[in-house]
Amino acid sequence: MKKVAIFLALCCTFFLYAVEEGKPLKIRGSIIPQRLLRSQEGKVVLRISIKKGITVSPQPSFIIEFSPCEGLIFPKNFFTASDLGIEILEENGHQYLNLKKPIEIPFTVSNIAKKGRHTLRGKIKYFAYSLKGDWCLKVSSKFSASLSVRMPTIRKKEKR
Repeated sequence: MKKVAIFLALCCTFFLYAVEEGKPLKIRGSIIPQRLLRSQEGKVVLRISIKKGITVSPQPSFIIEFSPCEGLIFPKNFFTASDLGIEILEENGHQYLNLKKPIEIPFTVSNIAKKGRHTLRGKIKYFAYSLKGDWCLKVSSKFSASLSVRMPTIRKKEKR
């Protein structure tokens, strides 16, 4: 019975460690400006923080994808590190992406966007490398950001 309990405890510890290690990136998404009119341009801003001792490889892929969001028009369906001009650094023969600066992706609000609050959802697919543990992990991390579409205000002309 003790062996089974110890085995289960080890399995749970490994599982918790794997889940914790499985998400090396934390992504905070925002939209600038948060209130937009139809046909107005905005940008999605992604601020990424990486766990200490982890790097993100530029190859084989670093891809940002957006779920369909009614009313928002992006120039592409997905974006790679090279599309976004993310700097590639090298240390000890190992290349990694410099994700210290926020990533900005432009979009336009369509002419048929509904008035009100909208939530944009997306994910980043990437390969994370541990410098100390000498492991790599293909993983994706999700993010979301909110915006508000408003109607233009029309001012009445004053009679003179």
